[in-house]
Amino acid sequence: MTADRRASWLKGVLDLLVLTTLTDGESYGYEIAKTLADAGLGEIKGGTLYPVLNRMEEAGLVEAEFRAAERGPGRRYYRLTGAGRETLREQGLLWLGFAASVRELLAKGGVP
Repeated sequence: MTADRRASWLKGVLDLLVLTTLTDGESYGYEIAKTLADAGLGEIKGGTLYPVLNRMEEAGLVEAEFRAAERGPGRRYYRLTGAGRETLREQGLLWLGFAASVRELLAKGGVP
């Protein structure tokens, strides 16, 4: 699969995936990107991830807190809000329904 195709598909679901990475607790940008990469979604660069996190913070879906580090630069930690959990639940169900429809249609076209 080409990187361009993957990036195009990811745009539609990246917000949900980022919210999902925060369901087990707070995290920071690099750790979120690593979780997504480890899940097989490819490298999510900071120029893509941080605008998503900023937009979600402005929308009240996540809260952020900057913490200084003993060594190296400080980090901004993100955690889900109640609104973020509700959005993840609602939009996640809609996405799963959409994905099932796509899968069904592809199967009719002979794609396993």
